[in-house]
Amino acid sequence: MIEIGDISRRSFLRIGTLQMGGAAMSLPQFLAAKSMAPNLVKDRSVVFLFMHGGPSQTETFDPKMDQPSGIHSATGEVRTSIPGITFGATFPKLAKLAHKMSIVRSFTTGTGAHDIKPIVGKNSLEANIGSLYTRVAGPNNPLNGMPKNIALYPKAVNAEALPMIKKFGDFASAGPLGAAYAPFEPGEGGTLQTDMTLRMQRTRLEDRRTLLKNLDQAKCALDGGVSDGMTGFQAQAFDTILGGVSEAFDLSRENPRTLAAYDTAPLVNVGSIRKVWANHERYRDHSQNIGKLMLLARRLCERGAGFVTVTTNFVWDMHADKNNATITEGMEYVGAPFDHAVSTFIEDVESRGLSEKILLVCCGEMGRNPVMNKRAGRDHWGKLAPLMIYGGGLKMGQVIGQSDSRGGEPASSPVVMENLTATILHSLLDINEVRLMDGLSNDVMSAITEPRPIRGLM
Repeated sequence: MIEIGDISRRSFLRIGTLQMGGAAMSLPQFLAAKSMAPNLVKDRSVVFLFMHGGPSQTETFDPKMDQPSGIHSATGEVRTSIPGITFGATFPKLAKLAHKMSIVRSFTTGTGAHDIKPIVGKNSLEANIGSLYTRVAGPNNPLNGMPKNIALYPKAVNAEALPMIKKFGDFASAGPLGAAYAPFEPGEGGTLQTDMTLRMQRTRLEDRRTLLKNLDQAKCALDGGVSDGMTGFQAQAFDTILGGVSEAFDLSRENPRTLAAYDTAPLVNVGSIRKVWANHERYRDHSQNIGKLMLLARRLCERGAGFVTVTTNFVWDMHADKNNATITEGMEYVGAPFDHAVSTFIEDVESRGLSEKILLVCCGEMGRNPVMNKRAGRDHWGKLAPLMIYGGGLKMGQVIGQSDSRGGEPASSPVVMENLTATILHSLLDINEVRLMDGLSNDVMSAITEPRPIRGLM
């Protein structure tokens, strides 16, 4: 918690307390602390957009239109900017940007179970991948106090959204690493986001800044000029509280045109979402908020976050049963907003010259059965799943691996979750330097350094 205390009751050197992810210290002390390992950490951020529920590989990035009805994409296909490559027809905006991304058509998650294993699983020691990263990089940005590991759910941008479902896995798990490395979850009942706002009038805080400066100048005179005045870290702590970090979470500070460009709410008439599906409120939250979540992720990365998890609850599970929509309806409710939000994010990142610095990963916990069920849905499938990657200075404009004729299994170059985790961590960290780092357990060292990245990306 950041709190401006009464200087008459507390040391004027302690202007606040910072508690992010369970670690507490004086804010000036925190800002004065050197980065744990600055030579280990690359100037890069990752946004992991988790497609919770299991997206269909066929209706997203591998339509298989040469197959019969019941196997090929129920939504049709659309040509992409990569010659000879098509996407599902719900993704026309992403199709135009295909040359900016890499599509993996041989990604397998191993099981068809509902969980969050690509981002919190055995390959990451049951911790969020961002927690492995911050175990090396430190939990906060030393320049401005920004949490380096953040998890964004619909409530981060909309207080009226449903609470996050965590029965299939906790996105904020730090596993054996400890609470200090857990993701910060704004809007999910924590206090940090509100605690980063001022608890007194700005003029009073400015008065205290002046008071601290005057007291330090007096001390300098008494000490014969030994003191250097207010330290840069104390001044920086004031600046952090005055808006550096909290401003990043405030979308009202964004350019109105940019905010409007990301808005996915107009794409789906929430009144038309059939309430016959038990998940209809989750479809609403997804369609209304995914664009704002992606905008918030970009703002946080610009301001020092290193790993940002984005997810919109459990919406990609398109069985066509009492809980979930058919494939065609589900892709309208879920796929169309995804197409708009992700394509807008890519165009925004490109326009800001951040394509080398921000890596975007999009996948879910599994794929869908290549054969549609009798209700026009697709059931769980662990042998093949869609995976899309953009930016981060990696090689783009390609398709990696191939699926078999039906889109049910890898036909070449299988990519497993350990490869994905390694790609992310190699993008964020200098792995050779990590191997020389003291203080990491054998398990953590192995999880970070042993798996190999996806071939063809690095």
